[in-house]
Amino acid sequence: MKRSLFGRLWPNVTAVVLFIGFVFPVYWMFATAFKPTGDIISENPVWFPTDITFDHFKTATDADNFWTFVANSLIVTVLAVVFSLLIALAGAFALARMRFRGRRGFIVGFMMAQMAPWEVMVIAIYMIVRDASMLNSLVPLTLFYTMMILPFTVLTLRGFVAAVPRELEESAMVDGCTRGQAFLKIIFPLLAPGLMATSMFGFITAWNELPLVLVVNKEAGAQTLPLWLTSFQTVFGNDWGATMAASSLFAVPILILFVFLQRRAVSGLTAGAVKG
Repeated sequence: MKRSLFGRLWPNVTAVVLFIGFVFPVYWMFATAFKPTGDIISENPVWFPTDITFDHFKTATDADNFWTFVANSLIVTVLAVVFSLLIALAGAFALARMRFRGRRGFIVGFMMAQMAPWEVMVIAIYMIVRDASMLNSLVPLTLFYTMMILPFTVLTLRGFVAAVPRELEESAMVDGCTRGQAFLKIIFPLLAPGLMATSMFGFITAWNELPLVLVVNKEAGAQTLPLWLTSFQTVFGNDWGATMAASSLFAVPILILFVFLQRRAVSGLTAGAVKG
């Protein structure tokens, strides 16, 4: 039986409304960054900028220690994602393929860690870092960011490992592969969608993190972009063009990563296909 016209239209209308609701703030941020100051403070909104200017971006990038903050953010974020993926691959394989005492307890522990609000542990983390004489260092940030995104990464990859038929792995071992070789040649290629999803989540989580760096890194040379962005408006007052330019620069790496990983995730669905 054919669906009514309303039944066919409402999902599409809902999708369009949600798309506009999510995309418009991003568009307005980027559009404002390119507008002259006169258009920004005009009583009549300028929806589509015609006189494009890059002065606001120059103001943002010329701010003190900007490129130091960029380098610090990239270092701690990329290292945290890489470390979490390496640890999670081994942990997810063990939880999905091996049977050992306390396995369920490990899974419950990861779930509890995933639900725990990290903000309430900032003081305890500060005391640990202080007692270790590692304040104003990127090492504690990298380690704690790794632990922050590790539970989600393990639980997600565990589902992908469990979805791979055991027969594929056993066939590879019968053909002479060790368990490690079977994992790398058979299971690992099939984990591409999970690796992309967890990498994106981990990058966004570590890239946006603020409370921890605010507490443990007081020196400008050890701070990251989120902290710089919060203080940007204080330094430049009501310069909304520069503020939107700074916000746009902060969002660009995440947008690039999303576009890149989304395309790779789709192609990774068949990357591990076994030829007969």
